[in-house]
Amino acid sequence: MKKTELSLVIPLYNEKESLRELIDKTDSALKNYVFEYIFIDDGSTDDSFNELIRIKKDRKSAFKIVRFRKNQGKSAALSVGFKMAGGEKIVTLDADLQDSPEEIPGLLKKLDKGFDLVIGWRKDRQDPKNKIRLSHFFNAVVCRAANLSLHDMNSGLKVMKAEVAKEIELYGELHRFIPVLAVGRGFSVGEEPVRHSERKYGSSKFGRERIFHAVFDLITTSFLISFKNRPLQIFGPLGFLSGSIGLVILFYLSYLHFIGESIGRRPLLFLGILFVLFGVQIFLTGLLGELIISTHIQKEKKPISEIVE
Repeated sequence: MKKTELSLVIPLYNEKESLRELIDKTDSALKNYVFEYIFIDDGSTDDSFNELIRIKKDRKSAFKIVRFRKNQGKSAALSVGFKMAGGEKIVTLDADLQDSPEEIPGLLKKLDKGFDLVIGWRKDRQDPKNKIRLSHFFNAVVCRAANLSLHDMNSGLKVMKAEVAKEIELYGELHRFIPVLAVGRGFSVGEEPVRHSERKYGSSKFGRERIFHAVFDLITTSFLISFKNRPLQIFGPLGFLSGSIGLVILFYLSYLHFIGESIGRRPLLFLGILFVLFGVQIFLTGLLGELIISTHIQKEKKPISEIVE
């Protein structure tokens, strides 16, 4: 039996109408590959799960289905799919058919040129203008913060080596930052223009509130990349700064006290004490983080390394 070359991880939520067409197009596009389907039904309220069961009965190739009892989000769906994937390379693809499976071979060729992760750049994107504008803003901010040169961070169409998917950890809304997480682990990231189509079935799950979630997830991602294994390097300076401000205030008030001025009811006294206590608390938080990391360092998922035999 031939080894599985590709694992297609496809999260979906209420996409019943597009599933058969998606699979037919994928089968045609990847007929020269040995691949498996991994569908993650993220708590669909339509008949998507039963449709997948019906399609599975007609197939002989690898066809895995996971069903969440309630909507968990795309990060949770991808995380489960990555753990189940047995292919040498992993493809992520949305089920709405806006990204065509026919673009996958081109991305795989780009991957073979020396990249670990390749993103499908929706250069001529067929979405509502407000969604495109927010996406452009999001990409510009994230790429600037992460020092990346990419156009479409959050494209659902990506191909990657299996080790990339196995090393990055996804939760919350971190699926938006897969390229950032990959670069943080030392992987190389590229992009390739792909054709993008208007939504043919169903409705978009995009909401403006996601842009606010993305801001906090960017902060989380930046922290995980830069300070995950050394929290004292960020909490230490913050604690020192806060404590120093508090001590300067208290020394100033002490001087006023020694020259005979009353300081007992000055708001500045309470502010100085607050800064000192806050600084100590922040510093101890960083120190506690260092102790936790030291205790569990042997459980680290994988070092950022590569063995060549």
